[in-house]
Amino acid sequence: MDLKSLLVDSKTTWVEFPGLEGFEVELANLSRKELTSLRKRCTINKFNRKTRQFEDELNDEKFVVEFSRATVKNWKGLKLGYLEDLLLVDLKGQDKEKQLDYTEENAIQLVENSSEFDNWLNEVVFDLENFRSKEQARTVQKTPPVSG
Repeated sequence: MDLKSLLVDSKTTWVEFPGLEGFEVELANLSRKELTSLRKRCTINKFNRKTRQFEDELNDEKFVVEFSRATVKNWKGLKLGYLEDLLLVDLKGQDKEKQLDYTEENAIQLVENSSEFDNWLNEVVFDLENFRSKEQARTVQKTPPVSG
């Protein structure tokens, strides 16, 4: 048996955010290979005049966007009132029980602006235990290489 045939590219699972009852996030784990690829896409090569050498520099803003897209796949139960626990918001005239719909842009904004959510996301996404054989988890099998 070949280990390569057992590997999966990605696996998602629903995880409840602690302290905010009913707020669950569908997350995808990131393999080492995927994280390395993501970092490479977000790195620029700049010339340093002091050292007279090229140096790699991570574009933090681009990394947050790419990381959010790769890991946060959906959510449910995010009440507007919960946003007050996660970041600074103005909810005047809003129904705090109304739920904020998941969109890729909303997910990016939450990761960019809430250090609490960002820290939790990093802990959960890289903990394999969260993605092990749960009934609600969905697995995407690695596609075999096409020989040509």
